[in-house]
Amino acid sequence: MSRVQLALNVDDLDASIAFYSQIFATEPAKIRPGYANFAVAEPPLKLVLIENPGQGGSLNHLGVEVADTDTVDAEQTRLAAAGLASVDERGTTCCYAKQDKFWVQGTPNGEQWEVYTVLADSQVESIAGDATCCA
Repeated sequence: MSRVQLALNVDDLDASIAFYSQIFATEPAKIRPGYANFAVAEPPLKLVLIENPGQGGSLNHLGVEVADTDTVDAEQTRLAAAGLASVDERGTTCCYAKQDKFWVQGTPNGEQWEVYTVLADSQVESIAGDATCCA
């Protein structure tokens, strides 16, 4: 399974959870301090809300969630063959999950795109000093 991830900065996490629960007719799959995500079945979407007062309504980052590490590797190889550089992160903890992923470099407008798979749930947001996680 693959689905697009949209990570939004929100001013008020509780209000945003209530709004998006109504929009997508589903409850969050995960809620942590300052963070929530929805696994929306239709349309296939991973919606991530990151509480970031004063930045509400802005894009945090984009991603493609894939089924496994082999798919992460295949996508990284495919994009490299197309001339796109990436920054590899394996076994990293980000957005309350242990992940294997990479970040695409050289996007035309500076947006951040990640391709990732979730290896396990985590009770912590990120590894200390990980500047690219939920930036």
